[in-house]
Amino acid sequence: MAALMAIGLGLLASPGLAQDMPRQISVTGEGQVEAVPDMALISVGVEADDPGARAAMDRAAAGAQAVLAALAAAGIEARDIQTGQVMLNPVWDHRTDPDAAPRVTGFRAVISMNLRLRDLDKLGPVLDAVVGDGANRLGGLSFAVADPDPLMAQARALAVRDAMARARQMADAAGVTLGEVLSISEHGGGARPMMMGMAEARASDIPVAAGEVSLSANVSMVFAIAE
Repeated sequence: MAALMAIGLGLLASPGLAQDMPRQISVTGEGQVEAVPDMALISVGVEADDPGARAAMDRAAAGAQAVLAALAAAGIEARDIQTGQVMLNPVWDHRTDPDAAPRVTGFRAVISMNLRLRDLDKLGPVLDAVVGDGANRLGGLSFAVADPDPLMAQARALAVRDAMARARQMADAAGVTLGEVLSISEHGGGARPMMMGMAEARASDIPVAAGEVSLSANVSMVFAIAE
């Protein structure tokens, strides 16, 4: 009997609860803009092996100094060069005797630098120069837009239009009238640079195609359902 009474009270209360539910439509929208990049972000590195730890680091440092000199000669400003990583690790030999404990046969030093190149016409020659003058690792080459704000404004406008179109479509399908915007928020989005992976570098003429980068914006919007 108690269970039946609880069900009955729930049924009596449900119409009131339904009336208290907000009459809203929630949607998301996305906008995307393609742009030709005008800047490259590059990671170059010098890796050196030697039986001695100090000698390995000295060799890597000498290579890094040669890379910095090549960058300066290419007109790259100091503000566009930043040291990335400085690492020194032992090199283990696991192959001499499978049953024996591994032993250290030397050391590997790595010094990497992150570069910002503002003139893409120099990209191929700069890469060729740094590889020829000491860098033996290339990684994380990507293309970007120096001033993304105007493009992001376009992407946001497209995202809002997309969300509003979806809300109208849903309202029409449901047979209701779309009301005012109750809230709008942005989430995610941003630039999606074209990336090139890390590889061992060799001195050669390096052809580079910048392509396009994508900038996207995502919004969430809540609309009232008009009475």
